[in-house]
Amino acid sequence: MDKNIKKVVLAYSGGLDTSVILKWLQDEYDAEVITFTADLGQGDEVEPARAKALSCGIKPENIFVLDIQEEFVRDYVFPMFRANAIYEGEYLLGTSIARPLIAKKQIEIAKQMGADAVSHGATGKGNDQVRFELGYLGLNPDITVIAPWREWDLNSREKLLNYAKKHDIDIDKKHLNESGKPVVSPYSMDANLLHISYEGLHLENPMNEPENSMWLWTTDPQDAPDIPEYITIGYKNGDPVRLNGKELCPTVMLRTLNQYGNKHGIGRIDIVENRYVGMKARGCYETPGGTIMLKAHRAIESLCLDREEAHLKDELMPRYAKLIYNGFWYSSEREMLQKAIDETQKFVQGDVKLKLYKGSVQVVGRQSDVSLYSQEHSTFEEDEVYDQKDAEGFIRLNALRLMIKGQKRGNK
Repeated sequence: MDKNIKKVVLAYSGGLDTSVILKWLQDEYDAEVITFTADLGQGDEVEPARAKALSCGIKPENIFVLDIQEEFVRDYVFPMFRANAIYEGEYLLGTSIARPLIAKKQIEIAKQMGADAVSHGATGKGNDQVRFELGYLGLNPDITVIAPWREWDLNSREKLLNYAKKHDIDIDKKHLNESGKPVVSPYSMDANLLHISYEGLHLENPMNEPENSMWLWTTDPQDAPDIPEYITIGYKNGDPVRLNGKELCPTVMLRTLNQYGNKHGIGRIDIVENRYVGMKARGCYETPGGTIMLKAHRAIESLCLDREEAHLKDELMPRYAKLIYNGFWYSSEREMLQKAIDETQKFVQGDVKLKLYKGSVQVVGRQSDVSLYSQEHSTFEEDEVYDQKDAEGFIRLNALRLMIKGQKRGNK
């Protein structure tokens, strides 16, 4: 623990953990605290964080509340979706992809304000500590990182609540019972414009079905409209740029697709994932707009990418997704893969028609002016461009090694 810290930039949500951390940094390090609250589209808690920081004695010039939604979607979410990135077959990386941008902004503020340290509220059990700190050190190798959960003995929500009460830290009423005494906190949640996640409590037993009241964004698929809804997404250079014929900026695109997904109960998953720190964790996620985008993007790629190009890209995707999950956004290998992926997207353009219905997204049409699909070659009717006899030589050449092996080894 380096006690010579003068200024520290804290990733601050205004919630229980970071409110306690703010006070703890002041007491343990005698440091001037600068708060940074990232508006990533998570909801109503952003501006209240400013008021809460003021109430904790933070000077107005040391409070940063930044709307970084457009940068988040344009420079982080969209590049990730060009890769069709999914971790372990299901997780669309909604939490993972937000961490490198938060880390980047903290480092920028530290430079601007002459701070010598940064701090976060991630626990020593989770992935976020790794994601934040790989980001910090990748952008500024000389920065000092303070991770309170790895230093203090406040190792439970109840100890945090008691600390907050002892130091007169304002606590959200959801953490208190009718008598004003601390109670077990609700689900651990993270939200941004791409997704919302739920962990802890009832979910810690992987056999327990999630309570229906837990889901905050999406309609229960059983209660979703009984009539399907059709939308058309237009792509250019691998990114969605039009919705139902109207051009939209990245933030508005994702927000609008979220609305469609929420309405039709799209994007819920319940998974047990392998954390980078070695343990398994059960989490539930709602990623409505992202689920729609992934389906549409794969559909337009099916028209526009060459077979081997598409297959190689699919082979690279798990490695790319793992790099994001593990916090290596600023690594050379992720940047190298991104360049290769983006090269494939130069001709990924056109329109995809989707059918949304009771939790499902179905591709029902796609078109592109640079499509590699040739109806005259693939038709089951009579054609004048394909000689079916050519297939015989192709098959025999591919079978040659199998035939030789059979001759030499027999059926043994």
